[in-house]
Amino acid sequence: MWLETKTEMEEASRSRSSFSRRVLDGLMLCTGDMEHLDKYIEDRSFVLQLAVWGLRGVTRVILANNPLSGAVILAALYWASPWQGLLGTLGVLASTLTAVIVGQDSADVAGGLHGFNGMLVSLLMGVFSSAGDWYWWLLLPVLLGSATCVFLFSGLTKLLERWDLPAAVFPFNIIIVLYLLCTGTNNPYFPHSRAIPPGALEPNNTELMAVEVIRGIPLGVGQIYATGALGPSLLILAAVVLYSPLLAVHAVLGSAVGTLAGLSVAVRHDSLYSGLSGFNGALACMTVGGLFFTFSWRTHLFAIVGLPACSWAATLTATLMLLLTGSLAAYRIPIGQVKAPERNLRSRSQWEAGNTEDRESTDV
Repeated sequence: MWLETKTEMEEASRSRSSFSRRVLDGLMLCTGDMEHLDKYIEDRSFVLQLAVWGLRGVTRVILANNPLSGAVILAALYWASPWQGLLGTLGVLASTLTAVIVGQDSADVAGGLHGFNGMLVSLLMGVFSSAGDWYWWLLLPVLLGSATCVFLFSGLTKLLERWDLPAAVFPFNIIIVLYLLCTGTNNPYFPHSRAIPPGALEPNNTELMAVEVIRGIPLGVGQIYATGALGPSLLILAAVVLYSPLLAVHAVLGSAVGTLAGLSVAVRHDSLYSGLSGFNGALACMTVGGLFFTFSWRTHLFAIVGLPACSWAATLTATLMLLLTGSLAAYRIPIGQVKAPERNLRSRSQWEAGNTEDRESTDV
């Protein structure tokens, strides 16, 4: 009887272990780039494929590539503002559909590379608009601006590929600046609020609330999507964790360093509290600290100290880092091979192991 009881206990233990392994394997399928999903939807309806492509475009804004993370981020945007969520959805769909219609590279479309600039354009048009929420006329420039991003992205990609540089969010920055210049604060149809540089108004008072400054660090991650609410910002950060914990650590670290940099040059306290001082730092830190470079102590250090509105600061910093790599050249990842940071690490380890074997066989 004791043997039977022992056998039952062992079987129960194996069953629990097997269940835990299946749960863990299921969770792992939801992380990283989820390449298995692309194979699953190959023969599915176009609507499903478009949804996955659009969700990948949503995450590309924050340098990720996971449709499940995209769904979480989209939920965060609707939570913060249904109007902003709608604009972001229309922006990413308009640019993705335009890329399909004009015959852009199918791999780029499926990877969301033609969606994220359109989403950023639509979100920032909504943020700068002084006409308030649910101003339906705004959908016209949102759709046109998002579609135009496809042509700029295609042209800039051809121009920059000779240096193996990404077009990144240059199309978004160009389109949004041109839109603001062409409309103005008194435009009868598309008025927007005046963009005021941090610190341009009255000087700061001497009281600085440390709790608000700390709160501004996660808000810096949310401000990448023009969201200034804490709950949605934390949800966006959770979406990055789902894609890559290493990338999420660099997002928080970069936002913290950007906030401290803003504090050191006495930017307005509102910018510190709202996360506006941290979002460029978060983007730049994620770019250098494991995405376009294999993670190492060197790239980690450069990711921290290499942080020098819109996202011109992060875009130009990342581009300069890719051009002026110096001692980091050995760690740089070709643009076409960029994956989640953890996969970049494994790929580099396999590459180094292969080189070691080749050298040993040559010596023999």
